[in-house]
Amino acid sequence: MLWYNYFTMKHIFEQKVYYGDTDAYGVVWHGAYLRWMEQGRVELLGDMGLDLVELKKQDIVLPVTNLSIRYKASAKLDETVVIETEPLKLTPITLSFLQTVKNKETGKVYIQAEVEGVAINNEGKLYRRMPEVLKEVFEKSIQVG
Repeated sequence: MLWYNYFTMKHIFEQKVYYGDTDAYGVVWHGAYLRWMEQGRVELLGDMGLDLVELKKQDIVLPVTNLSIRYKASAKLDETVVIETEPLKLTPITLSFLQTVKNKETGKVYIQAEVEGVAINNEGKLYRRMPEVLKEVFEKSIQVG
């Protein structure tokens, strides 16, 4: 059962590609995209009023459980990429995000990903219902109309 699937909030940030982000072929190493995507999700949640440290104190942790990523092209050294993150959907058990990494100058899309997570307690037990604090915050991000 899908609860919500049309959100308006989006987090966007820029990242310069450094030498340490690239591989032996001179293109961005695939793991670098994951690091930037993690940053985007953490920042988006912060923009939504959710601090991951505070959530942990409330016995809520949000691990990634599924990652579907499509690599369309490769970013290169010294380019600036734009990472866009937005909530995609909320179900009784999962929350997911749509993430895009593209070239700042040309808009060329390098990757597009859907990242899904769940809420667990500090001992690793799955919440069978999304904790109310998460549900409320995601509801506020819905576009009305």
